[in-house]
Amino acid sequence: MKKITLLSCLFLISTFSWAQKPCDTDPVYRQFDFWIGEWDAFAANGKLAGHSKISKILDNCCVLEEWTSAGAQQGLVFSGKSFNTYNSATGQWQQNWVDNTGGSTEYLTGHFENDAMHFVSRPFKNQNGITCIRKLTFFKLKEGKVRQFGEISNDDGKTWTAEYDLEYRPKKN
Repeated sequence: MKKITLLSCLFLISTFSWAQKPCDTDPVYRQFDFWIGEWDAFAANGKLAGHSKISKILDNCCVLEEWTSAGAQQGLVFSGKSFNTYNSATGQWQQNWVDNTGGSTEYLTGHFENDAMHFVSRPFKNQNGITCIRKLTFFKLKEGKVRQFGEISNDDGKTWTAEYDLEYRPKKN
């Protein structure tokens, strides 16, 4: 009888351990949670640039961004999604961005430091055939806001040019 009870206990413990979701137990998967929410994003000039809904999916292993621009440009409302996750094999955060113009960017090197999430893209060729890299930083700000700052370099990261600078403010219902 003792063997059956002991085996039952071991089975329950091993089942419980196996059933735990790694993204719920490892705090590294919560480093980007400061971005979760529904946001209005404003450009540096104070104009509304777009709206973004950020949520956790896939058993809290992925931070999903759903972006829509505030207005149309050349008849197109710009929209896109990013999938952000911690890659435990590389020890890096990653972001994959795709949009409704056929664009995509892979940020395969990322880390969280000093209340900011930092990403660097893989090299790519721009429309002029020049090899570039992008840097993307999300800053956790006071008052529950987030700053997203995108930069580009065409000299292997020696110098950077701002592409956009957005302040995410909680969406007012």
